[in-house]
Amino acid sequence: MLGVGRSLNGRCWRLRACDERAALAIAQRHDLPEIVGRVLAGRGVTIEGAESFLRPSLQNDLPDPASLMDMERAAARLADAVMANEKIAVFGDYDVDGATSAALIRRFLAALGVPLIVYIPDRILEGYGPNAPALAALAAQGARIVITVDCGTLAHQALAAGTAQGLDIIVVDHHQAEAHLPDAFAIINPNRLDDTSGHGQLAAAGVTFLLLVALNRCLRNAGWYARAGVSEPNLLQWLDLVALGTICDVASLTGVNRVLVRQGLRVMARKLNPGIMALAEVAKIDTEPTTYHAGFVFGPRINAGGRVGKSDLGARLLSSDDPDEVRGIAAELDLLNRERQAIEAMVLEAALRQAETRNANEPLVLVAGKGWHPGVIGIAASRLKERYNLPALVIGVDEQGIGKGSGRSINGVDLGRAIIQAGQAGLLLNGGGHKMAAGLTIEAAKIEALRDFLIQRLAAEVDAAADAGDLRLDAVLAAGAATPELLEGLALAGPFGAGNPEPHFAIANASIVNASIVGGRHVRCILSTGGQKLTGIAFGCAETPLGQALLAGMRGGPLHVAGKLRADRWRGALRVQIHVEDAAFARA
Repeated sequence: MLGVGRSLNGRCWRLRACDERAALAIAQRHDLPEIVGRVLAGRGVTIEGAESFLRPSLQNDLPDPASLMDMERAAARLADAVMANEKIAVFGDYDVDGATSAALIRRFLAALGVPLIVYIPDRILEGYGPNAPALAALAAQGARIVITVDCGTLAHQALAAGTAQGLDIIVVDHHQAEAHLPDAFAIINPNRLDDTSGHGQLAAAGVTFLLLVALNRCLRNAGWYARAGVSEPNLLQWLDLVALGTICDVASLTGVNRVLVRQGLRVMARKLNPGIMALAEVAKIDTEPTTYHAGFVFGPRINAGGRVGKSDLGARLLSSDDPDEVRGIAAELDLLNRERQAIEAMVLEAALRQAETRNANEPLVLVAGKGWHPGVIGIAASRLKERYNLPALVIGVDEQGIGKGSGRSINGVDLGRAIIQAGQAGLLLNGGGHKMAAGLTIEAAKIEALRDFLIQRLAAEVDAAADAGDLRLDAVLAAGAATPELLEGLALAGPFGAGNPEPHFAIANASIVNASIVGGRHVRCILSTGGQKLTGIAFGCAETPLGQALLAGMRGGPLHVAGKLRADRWRGALRVQIHVEDAAFARA
C-alpha cells in the first residue's frame, strides 16, 4: 500500500482486503461513512449480518448454556448444593481470567446468602492448576463441591486425588484438552474434543457466566427463590467482570465474546464494582473505560498479585464491596505492579541478549535462564513475540533444575496444541494452554530437545503465517477526515482487540509541521495534508528511526504516517489524534 514494502519499522504495508460492493452497501443502508463500511466489510461483516453486528444484544446472541458439555449436570449439582446448604469451594487460577471467574461465583452466591470458600494457589510454591494437598485442605474444611475456574482440564492426578477425598469437582475451563479427561463430576470446557457448542473462543470468565446463567435457571425452575424468600440476582450487573477476564486473556473478540465485552464495558462505565473503581483511582483513570484500560491498566495490576505478591489479592479485590478494603488492596497491587515492572525489565534484558544469538531461521524464539522469576516470564514472552513476530517461549530454571515456561504465539500458530503434543512425547513434566498462550514445567536437561521438537512442529504454521507482521491498513485518510463523527462511526465496529483488530489508517504525503519529545521517549507531532492539521503521538520511539524521522520534520521530507485514531479530550473539547505506529518516506 502506498508503495511501502519496508517501512521505518521494517514492515510491509498492505490494504486490508474487503468486498468493496458490500462495504458501500453497508454504509448506505445504515447511514454510515463509507470508511466505516469498509472497516466492517474488512472484518467479514456481510450486508445481511451488518444489522446484528452493529446492534448486538445478549438476548439474541448469548448461547444456551446447555449447548456446552456437562453444563446441565454441573448446574443441577450446584443447585442441589445451594438448596441443601452444602459447602462449596472455588479453586481459581491466579491471573485475571481466574480472578474474575472466582469473583463472579462469589458475588452470585453472596447475593443468595450462600457462603463460599475461595482458594487461589501460590504461583511459586504450588504452580498452576489444582493440586492434591489444596483439594485435601478444602475437603477438610467441609467442602463437598469444588469448582476449578480457568484450570483443571489436564489435572489428572490432582482431580483423581480430590475425587478420592469425596469431592464433587466441577471444572470450568477453556484451555485445550486431550481425548482422555480427568476424573471429575463435570468438565465444562468448550475446547473439549467432544464439545460441539462452537464456543471455543470463550475465556474462563465467559464459561463461568454461562454456568451461573444455568444455575440461576435451575434454582428458578425449582421454585427455590420463592421458597427461600431470596430475590433473583440480575446477572447482567456482573458483566464488567466477564469483560475484564475476556480482554485480559486476549480471547478473540468475535461472536459471543464481542457481545459480552461490549455490554461489560457499559456496565464498567456505571462504576458498579468497587474494586475496579479503586484500580481506576490509583491509576488516575477518569475517562470511560475501554478495552485498553481493561487490558493495559487494570489487568497488569490485578495480575501483579499473582506474579510477585499475594495470589488471592485480585479475586478479593473484585469480589469485595468494602470501600476501605478495596482501596487498600488496589494500593497494594499498584505497588506490586511497580515491583513487577522492575523484575520484568531485568529478565527481559537477559532474554533479549540471549534471543539475539539465536539461529535466525528458527520458527520460534525460545530462551531460558537460571533464576528468572516465573511471575514475569509470560510478559517477557509477549515482548519477544512482538519484537520478532514469532512464537516465543521463556523458561525460568530454579535451583533444582526445574524450568517453568510461558509462551505467547502469533495469529495462525497454535502454540497450546504444540505444548500438549510435547507433553505427550514425554518432554514435559506438565503443560497446556490455548492457541495464543501456553505454560509448561520441564526438566532443564530437556529444554534443547523441546526446542528441536517445537521447531519441527511449528515450522509449517509459522511459514504459513509469515505475513502476520505486515501492517494491515483499512484506508488512506486526509488529515481533515479524522473527525469526531468518524470516530463515532468506527466505535460501532468495536470493541476492538484480538480477533477484531482496531482500524489502522494511513495519512499519505503528510508534512510534519512541528514535532517534539514529551515524557522522555514519546514524540508529539502535528501532521498536515491539504491545509488541514492532525495531532499525532508516537509512544516510546524518540530514539528509533520512526521517532527520528518525525523529529526531523520538514527537513526529512513528507511522510506516509500510519496509526490508530483516538479521541483527545482537552478542556472539555473533543478532538481526534492519531497514535502513530509506523511511517515511511514518501517517494516522488
